[in-house]
Amino acid sequence: MKIIAINGSPRRTWNTATLLQHALDGAATQGAETELIHLYDLDFKGCTSCFACKIRGGKSYGKCILNDGLTEILEKIESVDVLILGSPLYFGTVTGEMRCFMERLMFPYLVYAKPPQSLFTRKIPTAFVYTMNVAENMIHEAGYDVHFKTNESVLERLFGSCESVFSYETLQFEDYSKVVFSYCDPAERIERRKTVFPKDCEQAFNLGERLIRKV
Repeated sequence: MKIIAINGSPRRTWNTATLLQHALDGAATQGAETELIHLYDLDFKGCTSCFACKIRGGKSYGKCILNDGLTEILEKIESVDVLILGSPLYFGTVTGEMRCFMERLMFPYLVYAKPPQSLFTRKIPTAFVYTMNVAENMIHEAGYDVHFKTNESVLERLFGSCESVFSYETLQFEDYSKVVFSYCDPAERIERRKTVFPKDCEQAFNLGERLIRKV
């Protein structure tokens, strides 16, 4: 069994990456082969709307024709057993790199039909791990839940199933004294990192363990 986690954060060792690694560690306890991929290490761009993946009988039907740093990753995902995406929220949505990745991953599999169909040949469990600055009670007010539901819906339609894990009010800076920040009390964030974030990591670990058991 193989599980791949995609880190859409520019930070390789911070909140999102840490949670994804815990998810992989959980999967590893069930005998899975794991891999963590950092999108910001790759040279790629989003969908160019060339529609080569949609040409009937075309050599790239169902596959992205672009050849760049993402090509090998997309090929790996074709045979993966579990896929987890992870991203911090920037202005209420995933990072630009994650969005570009999602376009390249999902669009080739999407068949324009009623209802929409998928060219992905198997059903696999997927998940999305989100980290964010806002508090849980602000999610609906800020409209974030619509974004979460949309991502879940598309992943379910194309791959079979999807669940989401959330980490709220995460620590953004190692030293808050160096930055302009009056959004909340930095001491509260530091304390939350010590007391709440470990529980988020445990939740991510259980996620990886659970997803592999579904295979």
